[in-house]
Order: sequence, then structure tokens, then C-alpha cells
Amino acid sequence: MLLDICSERYDYREMLHNSTFCLVPRGRRLGSFRFLEALQAACIPVMLSNGWQLPFSEVIEWNQAIVVGDERLLLQIPSTIRSINQDKILALRQQTQFLWEAYFSSVERIVLTTLEIIQDRILNHISRNGLIWNKPPGGLFSQPQYSSNLGDFPFYYSYLGIKPSSKFTAVIHVVTPLVSQSQPILKLLVAVAKSQYCAQVIVLWDCDKPLPAKHRWPSTAVPVLVIEGENKVMSSRFLPYDAINTHAVLSLDEDTVLSTTEVDFAFIVWQSFPERIVGYPARSHFWDSTKERWGYTSKWTNDYSMVLTGAAIYHRYYHYLYTHYLPSSLKNMVDQLANCEDILMNFLVSAVTKLPPVKVTQKKQYKETMMQQSSRASRWADPDHFAQRQTCMNTFATWFGSMPLIHSQMRLDPVLFKDQVSILRKKYRDIERL
Repeated sequence: MLLDICSERYDYREMLHNSTFCLVPRGRRLGSFRFLEALQAACIPVMLSNGWQLPFSEVIEWNQAIVVGDERLLLQIPSTIRSINQDKILALRQQTQFLWEAYFSSVERIVLTTLEIIQDRILNHISRNGLIWNKPPGGLFSQPQYSSNLGDFPFYYSYLGIKPSSKFTAVIHVVTPLVSQSQPILKLLVAVAKSQYCAQVIVLWDCDKPLPAKHRWPSTAVPVLVIEGENKVMSSRFLPYDAINTHAVLSLDEDTVLSTTEVDFAFIVWQSFPERIVGYPARSHFWDSTKERWGYTSKWTNDYSMVLTGAAIYHRYYHYLYTHYLPSSLKNMVDQLANCEDILMNFLVSAVTKLPPVKVTQKKQYKETMMQQSSRASRWADPDHFAQRQTCMNTFATWFGSMPLIHSQMRLDPVLFKDQVSILRKKYRDIERL
């Protein structure tokens, strides 16, 4: 009767989302549906159920997300809550959101979490560390089959105080035959190999023509390894090749135009953002209200949500996730269209990190130079190519359950590193007054 009166005077959902703490009394059975309601609403659960075993407590440290009270001492609850400072309250609420999204937001997540915990019990020698389960992105995105070492996952560098690797492996995806020594692929290979941070170059030969003779490739100071891919299988560029022996991967299209200094700058930026995609060509998504679907745009605007992998650096772990976490239906779609693999990789990384990529700025002639390349110009001018990317966006968003891409307006420009600021300040002493 009391609940009916309250529901008439107040909106329960609104109260839930506007509350900082939510009481979770004992339920009729082993648990209480109030608990998951509170987690979803970012309301800190105040547990009033002595002896109740919280879900997945084998791996989840619930003291980072909830307040435990004694149901026999209810009058002490208000003073306990008031003693919690604001920083602790913020940390508790943030943890409720992480745990809800990572493990409880769908039946599929609950089932997968259960199976992963059972796997950790059976394969104890590669079981996940407690930090993995209790820090973003969580146990479902940190696969122990990839590594049992926390330092091999980019998400935990800051927690562990680890500095990113000082070298990268360049992977150049080649789909056209080598017929001339003046082709962009050879110039790109030389420019990348000159980078002080380059450990090796892998040429992924995904062309239906035979491999060129060794003497056709330029000599470089770093090893150049040629791997034959599966013809027109776009997902092959993201396979977790054993030959990639660095954490950082510089992914390149064969007709990308980059100088050595631009490669160096992009890698330096990546070292500050090792969990994200860092690169040059940016794209964006938007909601088309007239068609009620997601749209894709390559227009130059003040924000972006994707950095294409034709010229980007990211952690090699994303090759593993792309290959083993994503469903075959999405990868088959990419391979059949010979398109959208770069969009899918952006969806994956944003879904894992809940962060946007990072764009770095290239030379001003980048756009004009790129459009002079006939193969690239014809590809982007093809209306079917653009329509396919629109379709991909919506198919990917459906599988992920929401749109994971996040807009950003941050751009890092290398030009300031080359300006002689101190000399200019002496020359223009009144510059601050302008």
C-alpha cells in the first residue's frame, strides 16, 4: 500500500537516477533486483543483506563500488553515508558504471562473464589478475590467451607505471603489383625505415600478382619482411602475425604519403596515448534523422570520431581482438566488400576504451598529394564505396548494441616543435599585447 502511494507521488526511475545512494534490502531469494537497478543508475548500492554473496565476487572487488551496512543496525546507515567524502563518492559511482557496462548490461555479458570465470578456474596458470577484472575495460576484453602479463595490455600501462615501447613495426598493406621503381610504396618504405623508432617493416603482399624479386625492394637499415596475405581478404591486415615483435604497429596503405619526421611525430604522440588509435586521416559519423540511421562523412570539419588505419599507430593487441573477439559475420562482410576494415577497427577500439582516437596533423599538401594518386582518387570517388561504408556503420552499430564512436576536437600539430619560440619572442617583444 505504501509503495502504491509513493509511486503516485514520485517517479521511481527519476528518483533512482537522481539519488547518490540506494538502499538494497534483502530480497525473497538469494539476491535482489534492486541491486542491478542501482548499478545501472550509477546509484551507489547500500547493501542491507547480511551474509549475501554478491555476484561474481570471486573476481570483482565490490568494496570499490558499494557500501555494506548491517541490516540489524539500520540507524547507523545515515551517519556511515555522511562520513564518505566526495572524492570517494565519485570513485564509487564511476566503478558502478564500469561494472554494470562490463559484466551486467545484458544477458550475453552475464553469460560470457560466467564462462570466463570458469575458464580462469580451469586454466589457473593463465588466469586473469584481479586488476584486469576491476579496471576498465575489464576481463572480457583482456584475453588471457593473448598474454598473462599485465604489461602486454595497453589499458594498464598507467596503473602499472609502464612506459610504452620505444620501437614500432610498420605493416604496409599492398594490393597492386610492383611495376615501377617510382611507385609510392617504395618511397613510403624508405621513409618509414629511416625513422629512429622503426624496428622492422612488414610488407603484407595482398596482390594477385607474384611477389617481386628481392632486388626490387630498396635496401634499408631495418629488416624488411614480406608476408603473402590472402588476396582481397581485408581482415588479413589485422591478423596477429608472430612477426610483429613490438607493441606498437604502424598501419599503412601502400599509397600513403608520409615523411620520416611525420612518422616520428605520430609515434611520439602514440606513446602518450598507447590505448588509442593515433594517426592522420580522420573521418566522422553522424545521426541522419531523415533516414533514421547512422551516416559517414569524410568532410573536413572541426571534429572527428575515426582515424583511418591507412596511416595510424595502435597497440598490436587490437590485432588479436579484431581476429578473435569480433564475430565472423562482421569480418566476412568486410572481406566480401573489400571495404570498411578501418571503420571496424575504430569501432572495436572505441568500444574497448570508451575514448576517441587521436588525430595528428600532416603537411598542408597532404590532401592534394593524396588525391593525385589515381588509385586512391578513383576509390574514394566511387559512390558504391561510400554507400558501402554507410551500410557498414549501421551493421557494426547493431552488433555492438550502440554507437561506440566518440567525437573529439583534439588535434596535435608538430609545427610548434620546430618554431624557434625563444628567438621570435626576442624579435617581437610586445607579442603578448596583440
